[in-house]
Amino acid sequence: MVNPDKQKLAAGLYLIATPLGTARDITLRALDLLAAADVLVAEDTRSLRRLMDIHGVALGDRPLWSYHEHNGARMRPKIMAALGEGRSVVYASEAGTPMIADPGFDLGRAAVAEGHGLISAPGPSAVITALTLSGLPTDRFLFAGFLPNATGRRKSVLAELAEIPATLVFYESPNRVAMMLRDAADVLGAGRMAALCRELTKKFEEIRRGTLEDLASGCDAVPPKGEIVIIIDRARSEPVREVDLDRCLKEALRHGSVRDVANKVAADLDLPRRDVYQRALKLASGETEE
Repeated sequence: MVNPDKQKLAAGLYLIATPLGTARDITLRALDLLAAADVLVAEDTRSLRRLMDIHGVALGDRPLWSYHEHNGARMRPKIMAALGEGRSVVYASEAGTPMIADPGFDLGRAAVAEGHGLISAPGPSAVITALTLSGLPTDRFLFAGFLPNATGRRKSVLAELAEIPATLVFYESPNRVAMMLRDAADVLGAGRMAALCRELTKKFEEIRRGTLEDLASGCDAVPPKGEIVIIIDRARSEPVREVDLDRCLKEALRHGSVRDVANKVAADLDLPRRDVYQRALKLASGETEE
């Protein structure tokens, strides 16, 4: 139960992340903001009311307004007016972090444009959750949202992303995911590793890992249901020739220690640091053949 003896919030638009599935994933700060705000706004008011009931947050006589992609243009002036009156407004997306492939983006941008405070209370995110479960590199990633519906346009967008040196993240619907994976296999390569993450943090959470070809075939055989995130491994560069590695190391060794050079060259060429370090040691000591 949230303590009713709450402090009044300063005026501003507060963005709260809501659970993807498991209700207990909400943060204590988000609950405090829900209890204290003057006005509550939600992409899905029924979901927010249910979440508040679970955690004992009373709505009382405060307004709870609906804000989604179909009524945003009509509701934004009303919400901006409330902010202009010095009221605190909380916005909650249906699940996850607001502003990420979410109608709240236009609301947040309008608040900033009119000089109102914009405050985020971080929490669950389907993108980050899926990345951590995928088994694929997480040090650099690109979130590309939903791909286009039409196959031709979808393949064009995939082609634009093909050589980006980062793990690719997409949202997808269950009725399109098999086609999307098939197109990705055609454009990015059937053997490129990927993961299909569905119903994250929910009872039927499932992670499918394998090549794009494997995942596409699996979706044809057993169509997945629910909310889906697709993670696709980054493009892998051609193998680095030993002569090119030596050239990079010799140049770098003129200006740095073996350890620092190995760290930098390994990162630049996407090679195992241990192997690069051993090669740098040999070069530095003159043990290699010319």
